[in-house]
Amino acid sequence: MQQQKASILLVEDNEEILRFITNDLGDEYEMMTALNGVEAIAVLRTTPVSLIITDVMMPEMDGFELCRIVKSTEDFIHIPVIILTAKNTLQSRIEGIELGADAYIEKPFSPRHLRVQVATLLQNRDKLKQYFVSKPLVHIKETAHNKSDEAFLNRVNEAIRENIDNADLNVDHLASILNMSRASLYRRVGEILDISPNDLIKETRLKYAANLLAQENYKVYEVSDKVGFGSYRQFSRNFFKQFGVYPSEYIQELRKEKR
Repeated sequence: MQQQKASILLVEDNEEILRFITNDLGDEYEMMTALNGVEAIAVLRTTPVSLIITDVMMPEMDGFELCRIVKSTEDFIHIPVIILTAKNTLQSRIEGIELGADAYIEKPFSPRHLRVQVATLLQNRDKLKQYFVSKPLVHIKETAHNKSDEAFLNRVNEAIRENIDNADLNVDHLASILNMSRASLYRRVGEILDISPNDLIKETRLKYAANLLAQENYKVYEVSDKVGFGSYRQFSRNFFKQFGVYPSEYIQELRKEKR
């Protein structure tokens, strides 16, 4: 299966630069464009975006204001922002950083420099996602790219943990607890963790199970019940699929580490 390209929103009112960057990055990424911040916000409200590249000096809404809105809006705050600008003063750079920009590139810029910045920001986010998925005792907040992500993931984790023994906990129930629509929950979880809310519920159950097993106070079948799995066999199978070891093997590994 061909991997889906990351989507980049390029916000630039200079059509020559717009075409140049779009052509340069278009082979590797799904490119979307806007001529100013107002158009960019309209795109963000309707289309998933992996990363934003924005100029500063634009009509209607400049890049700094766009960055401020993105980094203060819950639905957008997780999106990395690269600011491109001809303003090379220290004050301009400080302003971009204070607004939450993830990278700041001065014009004229090296296309290779831009490509490396884009790739690095996207790769770092992917590494965090994979780290969370593969490590039994890593807390969900460790994948957060910023304080808003962390606060949201903590809310989700707390909601799941409070209902973790409920085998019927599902996306609709979780969305209701969080006072979110089902669609908003899918989008936010997907953009931060690249998994569905259903998968997040299952992975949170399994991580909590790993913590209980590490305490050595419970039998495996007791842990299975405590985290809402319908049967020991189903729990054991899912634990192996997630972490590469069966629960009993995981306990043995922990005991060896303590010796």
